[in-house]
Amino acid sequence: MAAATGARAGATTDLALIEARLRAILEPYRELLETFQIYGQEMLRRPGARSHDWFAGVRRGNDAVIFSLLPPHGDPSLLDGVSPALRNRKTGASVYTFKVIDDALLAELEALTARSFAAYQAGRPSSNARAG
Repeated sequence: MAAATGARAGATTDLALIEARLRAILEPYRELLETFQIYGQEMLRRPGARSHDWFAGVRRGNDAVIFSLLPPHGDPSLLDGVSPALRNRKTGASVYTFKVIDDALLAELEALTARSFAAYQAGRPSSNARAG
């Protein structure tokens, strides 16, 4: 495991390991949701949901791993209490980019994902939920 210089405990810059750890966050939801492709990225969504009503997905890029999480885009209150460290990874409306990750960020992202899943299952609309 490659550790980032001066990084917090459990930090890694190994993209394969980052990808595996981010995918592990989504593992508890895989049996409840279906997998589909949108824009070349594998995502999870409710069975039968429209293409733009997805929950989350992970994609490895050339120099970072992307964790996409849609529910906070439609319900920003899900981000209440999120640390500046995690907010700094938010690089788009529903995109979190990781070149390095540590245990604290993983735990926080896991908690945000759990809150987001509860909102998603409750049917709170996302801004992107439209015919598609």
